[in-house]
Amino acid sequence: MKKVMISHDLFREGFRELMEIFEVIFPEKRRFSAEELKQVLPEIEALIPTYAFKVTSEIIDAAPKLKIIANYGTGYDNIDTEYATKKGIIVTNVPDPVVIPTAELTFGLILSLTRRICECDRKLRLPDGLKLGLLENLGTDVHGKTLGIVGLGKIGQALARYALASEMPILYTQRHRLDIEIEKLLHATYVPFDKLLKQSDIISIHTPITAETYHLFSDKKFSMMKDTSFLINTSRGAVIDESALIRALQNKKIAGAGLDVFEHEPKIPRELLEMDNVVLTPHSGTATIDTRNAMSRRASSNVIRFFEGRQDIDRVN
Repeated sequence: MKKVMISHDLFREGFRELMEIFEVIFPEKRRFSAEELKQVLPEIEALIPTYAFKVTSEIIDAAPKLKIIANYGTGYDNIDTEYATKKGIIVTNVPDPVVIPTAELTFGLILSLTRRICECDRKLRLPDGLKLGLLENLGTDVHGKTLGIVGLGKIGQALARYALASEMPILYTQRHRLDIEIEKLLHATYVPFDKLLKQSDIISIHTPITAETYHLFSDKKFSMMKDTSFLINTSRGAVIDESALIRALQNKKIAGAGLDVFEHEPKIPRELLEMDNVVLTPHSGTATIDTRNAMSRRASSNVIRFFEGRQDIDRVN
């Protein structure tokens, strides 16, 4: 029986079918220790790693029987994909189950930030409470504001559909323009990146981390944004130069930020933790019970179909 390793102690429900076919190895505690990895890796033919498990060349070399790495997530920068390809190992991801929950959280961050929901909730719980009044605790409307989406892929498009309900004009930018029919459906207008920065009231990032997108948001880019604009990031932390973001917030170059990801996770700069105009979530774009089980089923399906010799897997290399 083929052995499949799951890098973290996840819910068993989503792996039920996989466990009926293969010997599935979970860590006894939250994750495998270095000593446990030495024992397990040489025997496995499939690996399902989470984002927190870095599949380095050393890990790959320690698993000589490994044939497929079925990543538990849509992003796969936790995997040395180039080295895996060189070794003839297939890499897959989980693209669809993460779409709606990530878009939901993104829109939640937008509403929480602009309407100061988290800030007001936090201050109401303090001993001195919060002053109430018609001109107190004023936020910003979302309705009718221009939403700029950096990367109009599946998650960006799902966010756009939420934004349409609030009648938000949508601008987007990415490497390649979408089909005109998709633009019409989403009422989205393709613009250069700099124009999006200058015209958007809210900017949401949905791009993978690459050499091109690393520190895409820098001091120069923040200087182009409206001083009333808000920045949302549920993609990868390093797309933003975090030091530049802190400067932009301190100097009121932008009005606020909603962040689910951070440049040096799990470390979060003290400055961001102390700012009222920053809403933070713990990399929880897909953190629902339903989604976790859906992701497990999809990753399992990739492994099962691969060993059945099928081509309909979410291959990325």
